[in-house]
Amino acid sequence: MPATKIVNETEVLRWFEEGRTYAWMSQQYLDKYNEVMGASAWANFRKRRGLDERIVVDTQLIPWHVKPEHMADYIVRMLRAEARQRAGREVNAIDAERLARFKAKLEGSDLVVHYDPDLEEGFVLVPRRPGIDTDMIREPDTTDPTRVRR
Repeated sequence: MPATKIVNETEVLRWFEEGRTYAWMSQQYLDKYNEVMGASAWANFRKRRGLDERIVVDTQLIPWHVKPEHMADYIVRMLRAEARQRAGREVNAIDAERLARFKAKLEGSDLVVHYDPDLEEGFVLVPRRPGIDTDMIREPDTTDPTRVRR
């Protein structure tokens, strides 16, 4: 097994339980131990310890290859929060409240999420197509090049 820069595993496990972000943990390690730790170090530690991955991948809700500049968009963050909820994972109170408002907006206006990587905003809300768009997203065409293969 490769050498690790993790000084106190119990401390790191507690941080995971507290839901600390990788950025926060990295700053703590820099401040406390003068060690530079990136997100991949924390993710690798999780994997080695057999802990659940932080990210939930749901190709039913995010079936597109999303461009890096759109990865932090509010709409895709809401889709990720929904994916976490559907997977039975914890969603923090703020995101849960935002998600509830977002879903109410979709349902109240009969809208779904559409992704177009050529648009500056990437993610947009569009009218639901009855009988086709049965979830929160506009079902991508099977020939859509942005679509992830299922």
